[in-house]
Amino acid sequence: MKSRKVLLFWCVVLGLIVIMTAFAGLFSTHAPNDMDMDKIYVPPGENHLLGTDHLGRDVFSRLLEGGKVTLTVAGVSVFLSLVIGVLYGGISGYVGGYVDVVMMRFLEALITIPSLILILAFQAFMQGGMWSMALIIGITGWLVTARIVRSEFIRLKEAEFVKMAIMFGTPVWKIIFGHMLRNSVPAIFVVTLFNFAGAVFIEVSLSFLGIGVPPAIPSWGNMLYYAQNDILIGAWWIGLFPGIMIFITILSINFIGEALKDPGRRRLNA
Repeated sequence: MKSRKVLLFWCVVLGLIVIMTAFAGLFSTHAPNDMDMDKIYVPPGENHLLGTDHLGRDVFSRLLEGGKVTLTVAGVSVFLSLVIGVLYGGISGYVGGYVDVVMMRFLEALITIPSLILILAFQAFMQGGMWSMALIIGITGWLVTARIVRSEFIRLKEAEFVKMAIMFGTPVWKIIFGHMLRNSVPAIFVVTLFNFAGAVFIEVSLSFLGIGVPPAIPSWGNMLYYAQNDILIGAWWIGLFPGIMIFITILSINFIGEALKDPGRRRLNA
């Protein structure tokens, strides 16, 4: 009962963040890029709920718009990595044999390379942008998903209902999608949640370093990037609120993922 309440609480928190950022235009009090040089570094107050930045832009509005960009980049990249991981891991696990050995050796070789190096390598010849960043994170973040899908397919190949389906001549595509992939959904969903948290962290980290989403596009990482100098002059609110939003978002995703993993662990231990 307690774990369900915890799961519900974090689902509500994440849901509120997603809704407020997805519909940023409805909740924003100002246009995110509107500058007012007469209101530079205004602290949080009535007219500007979370204050203004070095260009007089409303921090609250930029926080919501930046969240939309960050979560969109993470969502698109996770969807791309999910598709690649399911295809790669599914083929490896279902076919097995020499094909599985070769595909897994290649995957293990990629896993040994730090993801940041792969991302920087792709960025060397791809133009910077919101969608290119999502593409880069997506094509470098499918490795764990592929391993999970492969292990699930290998386990399900030995299940009685799959053996019976093969015996009765069920088409291969129906066995893969109707039996094996469908029964792998819980494990895939959990790993996708953790990948989403990782994608948020990667986007924020790269934008904070100045090599992620272009500065002209507001994102949580870009807001932290610009806040580095602002904190030194006492404008603490510019970096504090994006940091809190990033922390709560990643924390809620991780708590939800851990809560969804627990039932599976209990079944295995039963």
